[in-house]
Amino acid sequence: MFILLLQTIWLFISELAGKDLDFSVVMKFLLFATPRLIPMVLPLTILLSSIMIFGNFAENYEFAAMKSSGISLQRAMRTLAVFIFFVGIGAFLFSNTVIPASEKRFVNLRKNIVKLKPAMAITPNQFNDLGNINMRISEKYGDNDQYLKDVIIHKKSARPGNYTVIKAVDGELKGNIDSDLITLVLNDGNYYDEFVPKSPKERKKHPFAKMHFDQYVLNLDLSELDNVDMDAQQYKKGFNMLNVTGLKNQIDTLSMRTNDEVTTIVEDVDRRAGFTGLNRNLKIDTTQTAVVDTLDLINDRFTTREKAQIYGLAFSNTDAIIRKMKSTDKSLRVKRRGLNKYEMSLHNKYALGVACVLLFFVGAPLGAIIRKGGLGLPIVTGVLLFLTYHFIGIFAKNGAEEGGVPPFVGSWLSTLIIFPLSLFLTYRATTDRGFFSLDVIIQPIRSLFKKKSEKDETKKEDTIIDALTVHPEQQEALAQEYKHFIEHSTLVIILSIFLIATNAIVLGVANELGESKVILGIYTAIGVLAYLFFFFKAYRNYTHCYQKIIGARKPSMLLFWIVGMPIYIAVFSFYKNKLTAIINSIR
Repeated sequence: MFILLLQTIWLFISELAGKDLDFSVVMKFLLFATPRLIPMVLPLTILLSSIMIFGNFAENYEFAAMKSSGISLQRAMRTLAVFIFFVGIGAFLFSNTVIPASEKRFVNLRKNIVKLKPAMAITPNQFNDLGNINMRISEKYGDNDQYLKDVIIHKKSARPGNYTVIKAVDGELKGNIDSDLITLVLNDGNYYDEFVPKSPKERKKHPFAKMHFDQYVLNLDLSELDNVDMDAQQYKKGFNMLNVTGLKNQIDTLSMRTNDEVTTIVEDVDRRAGFTGLNRNLKIDTTQTAVVDTLDLINDRFTTREKAQIYGLAFSNTDAIIRKMKSTDKSLRVKRRGLNKYEMSLHNKYALGVACVLLFFVGAPLGAIIRKGGLGLPIVTGVLLFLTYHFIGIFAKNGAEEGGVPPFVGSWLSTLIIFPLSLFLTYRATTDRGFFSLDVIIQPIRSLFKKKSEKDETKKEDTIIDALTVHPEQQEALAQEYKHFIEHSTLVIILSIFLIATNAIVLGVANELGESKVILGIYTAIGVLAYLFFFFKAYRNYTHCYQKIIGARKPSMLLFWIVGMPIYIAVFSFYKNKLTAIINSIR
């Protein structure tokens, strides 16, 4: 939580810096930002803690003592499973009550902070709200950033719309920092003001005033902008600010609006095209008649001037319909994207509680299988699992927002993926089996490369094995290297499976990755680097084992790297069985 809270501070540091905020306001900001981190922190906490605790039990032979006393792994997990079940219910209640309330306060506090002393934070290349004007600049420069370049100003008025526009090549802000009055001096620009007369006839003339100026001075009173109520609540209907009841009501409202807009555009297009009255007086006749092109009828019955009018009218109607459909399509995309966000927010509240329970049944048996506690291998495995779970959720969410997949899939995909994994790991742990048996995958591959002279080679290997020995002081080091070889090889295989599965799932779910392509590339790059690192470690452990065995020939590095690097899962079983046979014969 502390790490993610620091990340939140850095994300919003531009909104907090330079505002002369009280300490209480900053603490409120952090307090309201904390609950929104729970959906990420809680599942990761449950996964890591369960792997570390049960890995520690297995490493210290606590489970062996339990089993000798008649306590199975299921019984050892029973109390924690009940506790995690109530944690999942609590997570749903938390996401349904606390998170919407804190998100509402957080969003409104951000909006109120933005209003505070905006003259100190005029951001280039975006419109800044300053009193009764909206100003956009391309660049700030000078000792105090008082000089402005490419200034565009929209003056506010009682009537909606931008009727007064001022453009200038450059400008300068003058005034005292402690004063609420600021003088804006504009140089070499144009002033445009559009009038709206009361008479409808005069409005058709679109009257306006335009002038060029060498220098124009604006006096801005910003005294009212600092009178901001930090506890004001103006925004209340965001998709993160509603509970289950509010989300359902909002989803119904947005669905009705979207359907009404679709119905309206269909009726409007039918009316413009004359489709509704096309067959009103048409009598059905079964007699077959010759098909005559309507263009030929137009050419035969109308003059050139009438033809031009007909074609012009058809073109204008068609163009109007196309423009209407394009604008409606853009509007529907925005509304459907918003509707998808509300639906995913509803499903996410349920998915959080279920994910907490499932990740426990992933972490606990996984810790018992790998038999490692503390901050070493469990942290690597847990973070790897959670990153895969989290990134799949992000890509599914992005795909659901754009309509590539249903919102239900966007919220539940990562949870549905870890569900069979939790069943598989729990079954393997309760039956005292390893993480997985590679023979099921490797045996078909090995059978393809099986040679007819396998029996002869086996006899030769047995003869070689009988002649191998190891110094007594090297036996413990050999066992350690062999153990590390198995651990690092397992990590290499897990990484390869996760990378292939994640990319396959993401590319299959998301039609258009967009900005998510960068995230997927970073995730894949980190995974490949980790894969190469542990692959190199496994190779070193493997070669060190042979160095400690007297009479053993060093394995081929070329074969290990060329074949093993791309498809390590295919060669691991061969090298493992060969090394195991040598060590067992020596023992």
